[in-house]
Amino acid sequence: MQFLDAINFSYPLLASTTKAADSSMVIAAVLLSLVVIYLASKVGGELSNRVGLPPVLGELVGGVVVGISVLHLLVFPEGGADSSSSLIMTFLQTTAGLTPEATPEVFAAQSEVISVLAELGVIILLFEIGLESNLKDLMAVGIQAFVVAVVGVTVPFAAGTVGLMTLFGISAVPAIFAGAALTATSIGITSKVLSELGRLNSKEGQIILGAAVIDDVLGIIVLAVVASLAKDGAVDVGKVIYLIVSATGFLLGAVVLGNVFNKSFVAIADRLKTRGELVIPAFIFAFVMAYFAAVIQLEAILGAFAAGLVLEETEKRKELQKQVIPIADMLVPIFFVAVGAKTDLGVLNPAIPSNREGLIMAAFLITVAIVGKVVTGLSVFGQPEINRLAIGVGMIPRGEVGLVFAGVGAASGALSKPLGAAIIMMVILTTFLAPPLLRFVFPNPNTAATDSEKLSLDAVSATPLVTELPKSGILASNDARSLEATSDSQES
Repeated sequence: MQFLDAINFSYPLLASTTKAADSSMVIAAVLLSLVVIYLASKVGGELSNRVGLPPVLGELVGGVVVGISVLHLLVFPEGGADSSSSLIMTFLQTTAGLTPEATPEVFAAQSEVISVLAELGVIILLFEIGLESNLKDLMAVGIQAFVVAVVGVTVPFAAGTVGLMTLFGISAVPAIFAGAALTATSIGITSKVLSELGRLNSKEGQIILGAAVIDDVLGIIVLAVVASLAKDGAVDVGKVIYLIVSATGFLLGAVVLGNVFNKSFVAIADRLKTRGELVIPAFIFAFVMAYFAAVIQLEAILGAFAAGLVLEETEKRKELQKQVIPIADMLVPIFFVAVGAKTDLGVLNPAIPSNREGLIMAAFLITVAIVGKVVTGLSVFGQPEINRLAIGVGMIPRGEVGLVFAGVGAASGALSKPLGAAIIMMVILTTFLAPPLLRFVFPNPNTAATDSEKLSLDAVSATPLVTELPKSGILASNDARSLEATSDSQES
């Protein structure tokens, strides 16, 4: 009851619905929803991991299965569903005595609580991404990786946005959002394949990994800009410039702040002796930074990411990363499953004539997503013997970064159902296609990677932005966790 009262303070809709509905029924509905979410995320993640794909894709597909596309266990009003289509509401009516009159109010309250938890999950995700990034690595990857990253952001964004506006008549804001979803790169699978091929320490491998780190930073800035535009529903050139400058300045300010704040944070944490002496101050700092980002019209997730970058520079970073794991494991899957649950793949059914435009849009986005990254290899200069095609192919997979874009876009109302489903299809297919394509473009693969390359892979997995996320449990494998434990024991 206290939890609902706290949520009601910030969400008037939830306040009005819980007054009309029995709060015990709302709690029961939320608990059942969480059971469905965690089962979907775990089963989907485990199956995906067993076939060598990122668990996050399994969580997304699990959300699709339990959501509006298939089972209708987890549905949301913003997706066009009502209480009569929710099997959870039906189950409560059958087993808990929920009355038909109270069902719509309980459904609205349950949906909003889950949406709040999903939003909190993505904030925790971006905080963790920043916490596992390394500013020194960002500055040391070199000009080649920087050029590849800039081209990999600019070309897909411009081609996707202009193509959707001219070919499909999509308005500016949704087209910009979809174009932005094409910019990000998730390099987790690519790094594994490079290790298997014995190419992780090659020039191509190093450029790919370095470019992916920068690419993610640029992608998060783009996300902050387009999400802010979606709130107004119109494109104002002056505001776009303001948002780009403020987002860049915000991150640079975080870097400067890190050099000043590091010692103070450690000193505060050392003085605290009660439970949560490290993780609670860290989350206070992350939420304050998220608040400031929101105040200057950026997304709260950018503030959380910046907070992670700052705290990564402290000597407490390893201990803090470990303490964030269980919190992320509880909240982040809610976000990914909710994204899948809200995705209505029925709008891509080719048997319905009105859906065919959505299928064409999906095909267009997938083409731009692949070609827009492949051309990045052409931007590499001064390396006559380098495999440029391999560099471009290595930048193809979108992974969980693309899902963040899709989730934020759907929540803002900027994306139509067909366009949102098309983005989800683009994320899934680019992530599935990258490994076989990468094996194809590297001739004479050496499947027996050296020990040093395997260690380099795990070292890379522990530091980049949205690559492996080894400590979040999202893309991590048991091997990565085992290596970390071994490393910690050696240090001690």
